[in-house]
Amino acid sequence: MSGVIDRETLMAEVAHKDELRLWLRLLTCTTMIETTIRSRLREQFGVTLPRFDLMAQLQKIPAGLTLGELSRRLMVTNGNVTGLVERLVVAGEVERAPHPTDGRATTVRLTSAGRASFAIMARAHEGWVAALFADVPPADRAVLMEVLGRLKRSVRAA
Repeated sequence: MSGVIDRETLMAEVAHKDELRLWLRLLTCTTMIETTIRSRLREQFGVTLPRFDLMAQLQKIPAGLTLGELSRRLMVTNGNVTGLVERLVVAGEVERAPHPTDGRATTVRLTSAGRASFAIMARAHEGWVAALFADVPPADRAVLMEVLGRLKRSVRAA
């Protein structure tokens, strides 16, 4: 991202409260990590981040999830999930089945090909994330987890 000025840098010279500067730092880091992951998924696997995220949710629940459950977990609309699922069905990575107890719902789950494909992507993804955090010592990562946990609770409480 050389040559690109992020929001945090743009705001650094303006007298802002620490909270705003911290939020901008978090946003900048998140954006940089997400941009890197999106790019690598696209370049190495021809997959979008939303597609990877949907497959990750289905990997966690082998019995499958309804479209509504996927929508809530991914925090996107049902329409977005429907389109993603349709493309994954066409690719043979996801299958639909009637919900076992709700005749109005459909369950979506990974196929064996989808599980195999996701396993390869997930290993690569884990390596990329580890590399992005490589210069942050384990003790610092532990402190960040603790502090960000408190921040998460503070945001929920607000």
